[in-house]
Amino acid sequence: MRHNFGAGPCILPQEVFKQASRAVLDFKDGLSILEISHRTSEFEAVVKETENLVKELLNVPSGYSVVLLQGGASLQFAMVPMNLLPEGGTAAYLETGVWANKAIKEVKNFGKANIVASSKDANYTFVPKDYNIPEDSAYFHCTSNNTIYGTEMFTLPETKVPVVCDMSSDIMSRVIDVSQYDLIYAGAQKNIGPAGLTIAIVKDEILGKSGRNIPSMLDYKVHIDGGSMYNTPPVFSIYVAMLNLRWLKSKGGVAEIEKENIAKAKALYAEIDRNPLFKGTCAVEDRSRMNVCFVMENPELEKPFLKFAEENGIEGIKGHRSVGGFRASMYNALPITSVHALIELMQIFAENHK
Repeated sequence: MRHNFGAGPCILPQEVFKQASRAVLDFKDGLSILEISHRTSEFEAVVKETENLVKELLNVPSGYSVVLLQGGASLQFAMVPMNLLPEGGTAAYLETGVWANKAIKEVKNFGKANIVASSKDANYTFVPKDYNIPEDSAYFHCTSNNTIYGTEMFTLPETKVPVVCDMSSDIMSRVIDVSQYDLIYAGAQKNIGPAGLTIAIVKDEILGKSGRNIPSMLDYKVHIDGGSMYNTPPVFSIYVAMLNLRWLKSKGGVAEIEKENIAKAKALYAEIDRNPLFKGTCAVEDRSRMNVCFVMENPELEKPFLKFAEENGIEGIKGHRSVGGFRASMYNALPITSVHALIELMQIFAENHK
């Protein structure tokens, strides 16, 4: 049996794969989901159900729109300031990793980026806590989970400034209070579905105030008014996301999957802390539940352990090339039995290298 700890695209449930594969062959009357017109009533129903499932699973309050986009979080790095940052304005950014840094780079094309706090000097091994967000900021931007460094932001700072969050890698993994945010965006390929789909949850009242002339394809309001179909949507990505969100709902929703994610993370971190061969890389209070990063006390053993793990069915635990070590990504569909399999191999390897 193979155990998929890859950082992305995400692991998906087997039943979702089976349902999606059937739709590839026959979605309706012999037509594949890959060839059906996105303007059919059947696919419009898929879009609407996907939006409604996002609203239901995250308990999105009234006054917010859910819109299905393309371009990944990387396009959102520019789309956010284009829609929210007035000419000559300043936005506050929390720098906690590579993706936050890329968002900061993009905002500079539209105005000023005020980095209110950064953990860069510590190689992003913690999430800054005590910092001030100037009240004249157009918005405050943060990244909830840092896949490369294995940190996660579990609480928000108190501020009257609109809050924007890149939630690409931990959305749907834990309960959040959407009313604390003004805009949430997320590439789908971690916990929602295959790459190609981006989800944005937008507080309607923040739009239309930047004073900018925004290209139609980059205007949230255009996409909202167009029902997520201003242009041809990523049909298959949306369909698989719908199936996966149905699966999540059937499991009891986000609150139930959060319990499983806590149990998976607790078990693996406990082994990392207990096993003399391994050590964690992040501040304990900021450890991500989605991406567990760790190294070996003896770096010379890292290649042998990776080989041992791969030979025994563990896929995708090699750390990001910029940091090395190991990264076990544990998205929603990864069963805790896979975590136990990795833990067992860590224990066996330690026994063999006393």
